[in-house]
Amino acid sequence: MDPSSVRIISECYVTPQHASDRSKQPYYLTTWDIVMLSVQYIQKGLLYAKPEGNCEENLISNVLDRLKQSLSIALVHFYPLAGRLATKIEENPKSHFVFVDCNNSPGAKFVHAAVDLSVSDIVSPTYVPLVVQSFFDHDRAINYDGHTRPLLSIQVTELVDGVFIGCSMNHAIGDGTSFWHFFNTLSEIFQAQGDTNLKISRPPVLEKWFPEGHGPLLNLPFTNQDELISRFEAPELLERIFHFSAKSIAKLKERANTESNTTKISSFQSLSAFVWRSITKARRFPNETVTGCRLAINNRSRLEPALSPDYFGNSIQTVRAVTTAGELLNHGLGWAAWKLHQAVVNHTDKQVRGFVNGWLDSPFIYQIAQLFDPQSVMMGSSPRFNKYGNEFGLGKALTLRSGYAHKFDGKVSAYPGHEGGGSIDLEICLPPSSMKALELDEEFMSVVSCGGIGI
Repeated sequence: MDPSSVRIISECYVTPQHASDRSKQPYYLTTWDIVMLSVQYIQKGLLYAKPEGNCEENLISNVLDRLKQSLSIALVHFYPLAGRLATKIEENPKSHFVFVDCNNSPGAKFVHAAVDLSVSDIVSPTYVPLVVQSFFDHDRAINYDGHTRPLLSIQVTELVDGVFIGCSMNHAIGDGTSFWHFFNTLSEIFQAQGDTNLKISRPPVLEKWFPEGHGPLLNLPFTNQDELISRFEAPELLERIFHFSAKSIAKLKERANTESNTTKISSFQSLSAFVWRSITKARRFPNETVTGCRLAINNRSRLEPALSPDYFGNSIQTVRAVTTAGELLNHGLGWAAWKLHQAVVNHTDKQVRGFVNGWLDSPFIYQIAQLFDPQSVMMGSSPRFNKYGNEFGLGKALTLRSGYAHKFDGKVSAYPGHEGGGSIDLEICLPPSSMKALELDEEFMSVVSCGGIGI
């Protein structure tokens, strides 16, 4: 399955249905947004089956037209996504201000593509085929590229018997919470089309959070973009979706809490600890090798006062548990899960503000090559996001897939399982040797169900 087999049929730009006065003003970025400038776009998408018995040409044409109309309405509410990044550079003192200019942009991009593959070509292989990366625009783009590329792009790729809707969003504009908030709203508008009085259920909160005495323009001490951006090329990886039923996760949680003599460890902390131990075992590290497990964590509820759950932008950090490979594997699941639990519990308002204040004193930009640690595991995305509730006239999605972005040795992305009810799909990226060892781990595979194809 050659990625070049995806054919672009048409491309266009979609602008907000109307522009508010507010959208004509510069949209400023916060600390959490700016640190993302050198990492890649968020790329997530949903695979749908073509309904049987419909006139195919009319079906696709209708979906495309309604999706463009829905996008135009959604962009009224999420207007920064229709803009472009802009930079103001000063030589004296040395400074680099990046913000969103919503006036000087053709809008969000909309791509219609096709590929001569079936749904089973995507979901049946053990490993996610590389062609899936071509179901997304902005391949290998970093967020700083939003100066010349759209901040949002939607690609609709027709398969022989299916449709893939892939969304690429600039990660300096929003995090996973904001990405799925936008995607859910797009679906809500699509499903209510024709309702001229539609009020969306969750308007985004676009007022930016800055610590007292700072903002809205935050200065980066650089005058050359080469000082703050770098490109990252992923090593050779296998990517596989492993399915965990609600029952198997409940057993892991019970085991972790029993071993730690507590009831406080969550299902996700238990699952993350299990995966951290399993991947570390598969990597066959010497006992003294330092290994960590990072969890992406939402700051909105941790600030005091808390931010709205609908705050649009980035409000995430990572928390980390660290030990040696020997310590991790010589202790039980409960020991590792308790370390992760403590890392989460200790991430309070004080820690969040400490990170922001530290950044203001000494600004920096995340570089993927530095975040990429082949001894550790990084748990990204979230099974809490509403991913399967997004419908676009094609019924419920069959499965979810992601693009090239943010893939490295030990990257794990968590999605809700298709059947819901607390089930979780984990997209795990490992080099071939580690992946094969993981698949031969009887303890790990005994907890996985459904062969791991993700539907």
